[in-house]
Amino acid sequence: MAPFTGLFEHPIVQAPMAGGGSCPSLAAAVSDAGGLGFLAAGYKTPAAMYEEIKQLRARTARPFGVNLFMPQPPAADPAAVEVYAEQLAGEAAWYRTPLGETDQACDDAYDAKLAILLDDPVPVVSFTFGCPARTAVDALARAGTVTVVTVTSVAEAQAAAEAGADAVCVQGVEAGGHQGTHRDDPHMDGAGAGLGLLALLTEVRESVPLPVVAAGGLMRGSQIAAVLAAGACAAQLGTAFLPCPESGAHALHKQALTDPRYVRTELTRAFSGRPARGLVNRFIREHGPYAPAAYPQIHHMTSGLRKASAAAGDPQAMALWAGQGHRLARELPAAELVGVLAAELAAARATSSH
Repeated sequence: MAPFTGLFEHPIVQAPMAGGGSCPSLAAAVSDAGGLGFLAAGYKTPAAMYEEIKQLRARTARPFGVNLFMPQPPAADPAAVEVYAEQLAGEAAWYRTPLGETDQACDDAYDAKLAILLDDPVPVVSFTFGCPARTAVDALARAGTVTVVTVTSVAEAQAAAEAGADAVCVQGVEAGGHQGTHRDDPHMDGAGAGLGLLALLTEVRESVPLPVVAAGGLMRGSQIAAVLAAGACAAQLGTAFLPCPESGAHALHKQALTDPRYVRTELTRAFSGRPARGLVNRFIREHGPYAPAAYPQIHHMTSGLRKASAAAGDPQAMALWAGQGHRLARELPAAELVGVLAAELAAARATSSH
């Protein structure tokens, strides 16, 4: 377990949040405070990813990670994508912006990003929406990079172990943003959409001999203590870091986390065509029930709408990604938040040892 746990002083990992939340200033602050900061390469060009890595290296000498999205299969039903576009025509007219082109590549420039990370290695690379090939994991290992695969089931954790990953990030259904499932199965939508973190963490720990990072709804040091007691080697927090001044999240998104008007979160395909947990706003209520399983096509289709909504100061058509613990969010500088979480963790551990 040493290669991974030796990268941080506190068992606190800042989740890679694609779409703007993660940025060099946030990752640097978390890593400098003794946690493990992460950059999100998802939706970025390879050049933009490399530029962020260079900026982060200029800000900190501490270890950090970069998260890659795995290539996706083509959309199963192009007709369903067309129907959804027709449904969003009114939104496009309201926000005075065209819907995005859906015939863009489904691979998120994975091969080019991986080539950069092999040429100029970083301490950690994690993967979401699938499991990398054994050859990729082995090549990263030779470059001195620790690999982590996001998993949402025992079968996915076993696939990660077989591929040679150094650790798995076990993501419970409580997590904000996208569910990191390796295969998007619309039949799993609704009540059966994934296991809670503690149940899943225990199942994976008993099935796979790999270090486990726990993710999903964690907002306090006492919760970190709970997942460590359940066998995790670290906790990954995303929503907790969104309101930090260093986070790249939009101001409206930060405010919404603790706004009493947002009473709940739910998993929705409305914005991206893949299940993702966000605060329920008008867009989710009106379009969530009809959104097809078509990622990243729907992501590209709604991208302009989301930006126009933010520019108009209207959070009702923004993707307000948030975990189930969002009401516990604290608006603290990232380094201070790491310190508070570490202190809460120490206090919880001291209490439990009596």
